[in-house]
Amino acid sequence: MIIDAPVSTPIHRPGLSHELRFVVPPSKTVPALYPEADEFQRMPKVLATGYLVGLLEWACMQALHPHLSVGTHIAVSHAAPTPPGMEVLVKVRLLTVDGRRLLFAVEAHDGVDCISRGSHERVLIERGRFLEKVQRKGELS
Repeated sequence: MIIDAPVSTPIHRPGLSHELRFVVPPSKTVPALYPEADEFQRMPKVLATGYLVGLLEWACMQALHPHLSVGTHIAVSHAAPTPPGMEVLVKVRLLTVDGRRLLFAVEAHDGVDCISRGSHERVLIERGRFLEKVQRKGELS
């Protein structure tokens, strides 16, 4: 069940933490990120930074479930390669709550190396209002 309630009051408190484990499949490697791009096809088959960012976001989204949020800022490293078949453990911890804005500390480890560390900001949303804005923007194009 997804909660689509007004988000005027914070529902989460600093210190909230969550972990997500994910085994890297070949479909989440650099060549799979943009199959139409020759530059990506020449790269080694390791976890792509774009997919790593998505994995960090996913862990934050799970921590906030069942409330909806969108990512608004990310500042992370990608310090080591992770080949397919390895398990990545993502740990997130809510640092601050400022109204609807939530700032997380995020990190990921593949069992050998810390592959990522940094911060990620999310904003709680009301699905209906958000979709209305998206629709209006789409009508402008």
